[in-house]
Amino acid sequence: MESFLFTSESVNEGHPDKLCDQVSDAILDACLEQDPESKVACETSTKTNMVMVFGEITTKAKVDYEKIVRDTCKGIGFVSPDVGLDADHCRILINIEQQSPDIAQGVHGHLTKKPQEIGAGDQGHMFGYATDETPEFMPLTHVLATKLGAKLTEVRKNKTCPWLRPDGKTQVTVEYRNDGGAMVPIRVHTVLISTQHDATVMSEQIAKDLKEHVIKPVIPSQYLDDKTIFHLNPSGRFVIGGPRADAGLTGRKIIIDTYGGWGAHGGGAFSGKDPTKVDRSGAYIARQAAKSLVASGLARRCLVNVSYAIGVPKPISVYVDTYNTGKIPDKDILALVEENFDFRPGMIAINLDLARGGNFRYQKTAAYGHFGRDDPDFTWETVKVLKHNKA
Repeated sequence: MESFLFTSESVNEGHPDKLCDQVSDAILDACLEQDPESKVACETSTKTNMVMVFGEITTKAKVDYEKIVRDTCKGIGFVSPDVGLDADHCRILINIEQQSPDIAQGVHGHLTKKPQEIGAGDQGHMFGYATDETPEFMPLTHVLATKLGAKLTEVRKNKTCPWLRPDGKTQVTVEYRNDGGAMVPIRVHTVLISTQHDATVMSEQIAKDLKEHVIKPVIPSQYLDDKTIFHLNPSGRFVIGGPRADAGLTGRKIIIDTYGGWGAHGGGAFSGKDPTKVDRSGAYIARQAAKSLVASGLARRCLVNVSYAIGVPKPISVYVDTYNTGKIPDKDILALVEENFDFRPGMIAINLDLARGGNFRYQKTAAYGHFGRDDPDFTWETVKVLKHNKA
């Protein structure tokens, strides 16, 4: 069979867009921890020496927004202008308003509706995807790019590579073959890492340390060969980074958050949104459905699509595509999905325990992916045993 190349990228927690995602989700955590009925649509933007938080939040929680912003930035490692942002001294702008009463009455009736009656917070279409090519039921390109970025953060914070700074990007190209609709990885074709560094380290040291302490522990040796290409800081210099080098905004890394370009994406971002926002909760339940189907052996690869109208509990449509890898017809698999998963927003929140914040639950999702993570807080990653009459 002919092979083909596919590429996925990731960015570190210190990338300006990811900084913003983490701030937005840290605020969501704080609101839900005190008031599980909080309605949150929180956006963040950043540029040199500035972080701005804006959006619509209706909550009984008492939230110190400025403290959350500074603590989040400091936790990432933005502790001085030299690394791209000074968490203690940067300018913080807050512009938060209440949720629109028009939206509130249509979605949750000012909290008078029963869970099964809660409507979708907006219209839209969401996708869940799963594949059997990795133990995480995620695409290998995405898994490797994401883990490389996480490893960069690990070796920076534990001082294995003290020259590292918070900002950085990774990219992995894998050679695949298509086995009747299933994706089979053959080898890693190219590894690209661009990482922020201090001004004193030399390019040779960067390349050596990245290969030894980042690439080698992450990419299984069977995928690397003498033809694998390595681009390690190909621009030659990456001292200026973070918000000083590039503006950041919540929701600009949606493909990195999901499946690295595989499957599909409805376009809605996740971070800073409470469970009534189906951009997030709909994508989470669609992922659980797709993963459960592949884990059960009913398909080797699966895409689940769900769509909503604002204020309406029941989804407009549910669709399943197994890419011709299903053990039974897709129409029967769709019937299984509809039998086993409740796609109404209020019931998604209950079944996946999405109204529980705190303990950095949502902030953890905002860097290194929302899917394929082995963490009990990621309840949508729990494989559900499918009960069915056919198969």
